Amino acid sequence: MADADSVEDKGSIAAQELRLFIERVERLEEEKKGIADDIKDVMSEMKGRGYDTKIVRKLISIRKKKKGEHEEEEMVLETYMAALGMI
Repeated sequence: MADADSVEDKGSIAAQELRLFIERVERLEEEKKGIADDIKDVMSEMKGRGYDTKIVRKLISIRKKKKGEHEEEEMVLETYMAALGMI
């Protein structure tokens, strides 16, 4: 019977560990939602002051990239646009 108790204990420990992981993820999801709401508020404030938030989001995206990565993307974009007669 000791083996059955050992398996049951391990199952209980695994269940507790799983519950703790799930609770951590749930807390992080709540924090992420709060941060997303804060970003939305900042964007609304910027829009209210006359900034183009679509352009601001693009700038933020560009700033996240490695140096040179944006320039390479721009060159490819211009090549494609030229091929389509857009520029």
